[in-house]
Amino acid sequence: MRIAVAQQTSTPDTEANLCWMEVRIAEAAAGGARLIAFPENAPFMGPEAARLAAPASVDGPSMQRIAEAARAHGIGVLVGSFAEAGPDAGHTYNTSLFFDDSGRLLATYRKIHLFDVTVSADTVYRESASVAAGEPAPVVVDFEGWRLGLSICYDLRFPELYRLLSAAGAEVLFVPAAFTVRTGMAHWHLLLRARAVENLAYVVAPAQVGTHFGTRETYGHALVVAPWGEVIAEAEGGAGLIFAELKRERVAAVRSQIPALEHRRL
Repeated sequence: MRIAVAQQTSTPDTEANLCWMEVRIAEAAAGGARLIAFPENAPFMGPEAARLAAPASVDGPSMQRIAEAARAHGIGVLVGSFAEAGPDAGHTYNTSLFFDDSGRLLATYRKIHLFDVTVSADTVYRESASVAAGEPAPVVVDFEGWRLGLSICYDLRFPELYRLLSAAGAEVLFVPAAFTVRTGMAHWHLLLRARAVENLAYVVAPAQVGTHFGTRETYGHALVVAPWGEVIAEAEGGAGLIFAELKRERVAAVRSQIPALEHRRL
């Protein structure tokens, strides 16, 4: 299966972000991809107050535009995440959606692990202050004969989630992200390759890149990692698409060579 992976510089301008996504969906389809994956916070990346003031819904106009683009171009679309209306006025969910090539919603995943981290003395993140965690359950979706496992950004640091995804049959693990520059430089490649090797699966990681608002910067380096752990596609520079071929025989060969999934004791 040929896929496209987006590296995006989302801003507080939702209309501009959605237009960019629609153009990339058309570009991916024209490039022969059967699926395109966008990063975390793809339709909006801005101050918390603005996000809380205008949360979206799964069946609202923004997500329906993406569903329509998927249908129009005949391509599956992973919306890495968007700010979904949450359990109360002070919290949204950080929600990933997967639409098939007819625009039908196949899966909804709400981020489980929230980024409450002190990166440095003057850089502190408290995602839980305005985001509610989703139910702690793995989400796997079938598309084009593949089993796709969903996760979001900080989930990457919790390997037990990916064990559950692979136990549920996932052959491709999606990690749409908005990694900080500092943590990205230290851990991005390391953790993505580790999740691929541990689970003998492809890992697909769309990424935010550059400066988004104020001083918020992200690392970029959208990646596709093969089940043996080698990087087979990587975005350099700014926003755009990378393409990769996912080969079923590659998954089968690695899982036959090192049958760790059969040996594990959960």
